Amino acid sequence: MPIELAPSDLARIARCSAGTAIDDRCSAFVAAMWPRLAAAGASWAGFYLDRPGAPDAERMVLGAREPKPACSPIGLHGACGRCMLSRSILVVRDVASLGAGYVACDPRDRSELVLPCLRADGSCWGVFDLDSFDVGCFSEADGRLLWTALVAAGLTVSGPVRMDVV
Repeated sequence: MPIELAPSDLARIARCSAGTAIDDRCSAFVAAMWPRLAAAGASWAGFYLDRPGAPDAERMVLGAREPKPACSPIGLHGACGRCMLSRSILVVRDVASLGAGYVACDPRDRSELVLPCLRADGSCWGVFDLDSFDVGCFSEADGRLLWTALVAAGLTVSGPVRMDVV
């Protein structure tokens, strides 16, 4: 089932995020988005934040998320690290295709969508990650829609972003 957002959802996200610190914006974004994401088949949604200078195996730490905690810290070898390093939206139709590089926080997860959170200079400060128990749950259209929502929340810059589908 595709992720659906009404124009009023984007306006609400922009209002609750204006002028606040990134951690607060991430929390507001997850809280506002979780009902829509869960209805579309997401089993988990959250942010992983970059810790420059940390060893690669512990580079990303868990931020705001729903409905439960997840692995933290995680390394750059999984889908989140791939998204952060490439600064591209990553649609993973079947996590089995990632092989040994996949970080399985919940063994029931079967698909994933990861979006980079970019600063104005193009550097990546973190990622927004979604998981689903269903193979093929997320699409390129979902990635574009969530990119628009992240821009509205002030959590990434506007403009074109590359998309990788695996």
